[in-house]
Amino acid sequence: MSSSATGLDRARQVTVTVAEVACVLGTLVGVGVLGTEVSAVSGGALSADSTLVAPAGPAFSIWSVIYAGLAAYTVHQWLPGQATSERQRSIGWLAAASMVLNAAWLLVVQQGWIWGSVVVIVALLATLVAIGRRLTAQRHDSVVDLVVVDGTFGLYLGWVAVATGANLTAALVGTGMAATGPVGYVVSLLILAGVTVGGVALARGLGGRVTVAAATVWGLGWLAWGRLTDSPESVLVAVAAVLAALVLAAAVVRVRLDGARSSRTRRGRSAVVA
Repeated sequence: MSSSATGLDRARQVTVTVAEVACVLGTLVGVGVLGTEVSAVSGGALSADSTLVAPAGPAFSIWSVIYAGLAAYTVHQWLPGQATSERQRSIGWLAAASMVLNAAWLLVVQQGWIWGSVVVIVALLATLVAIGRRLTAQRHDSVVDLVVVDGTFGLYLGWVAVATGANLTAALVGTGMAATGPVGYVVSLLILAGVTVGGVALARGLGGRVTVAAATVWGLGWLAWGRLTDSPESVLVAVAAVLAALVLAAAVVRVRLDGARSSRTRRGRSAVVA
């Protein structure tokens, strides 16, 4: 292997590690250890009761799993053989970018730049979609790889899909839209429709990844719970969120069943040819 390739692999590993450190520092800012807690910035625009599509507080516990997964991934990519893994090469730089964008989002909201946070989270979502596509294109080589890499970035993507919709709605409310007015209801339902369509597209494009759908359904479920038990209350939005979750779950089941059926068909054809 050329020294230039080895150097790039090492640079990628170091960059991922530095990005992980930045992500941890950003998290400490976001939870209030080094700054103001996210729910309290921008006049509470990003709190669990700020809009009709804000998930209830317990939903955000998924970040603990995602952050643990990112830490495990950072260690994993240093293990023997991972430096030259084509999978690691294909996603490493994007993984580092996702961590930096995560930290950037937390720092941006600390400044009260709500629309700036929308730009950052959309960039984060696009980065995670790209990672998902690359992971789908290259099969995992071990159970550890499946859990640490696919599992982590699947949950990350699924949750950020929900968070993006909530962030956009919060920005609109923060700039004058009434959270529970007629326009607020229409926008909230459109956001839920967008999350649903996007989730179905991801299910089809990424081979029915369970972790992606699970994180999205988790967010939608807590969104529905929030609208039934906390202000602003809305049975309509709660029902829409539950329906969205059911549609996404059904889409994943359908994609996986179709995949299994296609696999059996290919094996049958191979047996006939043999």
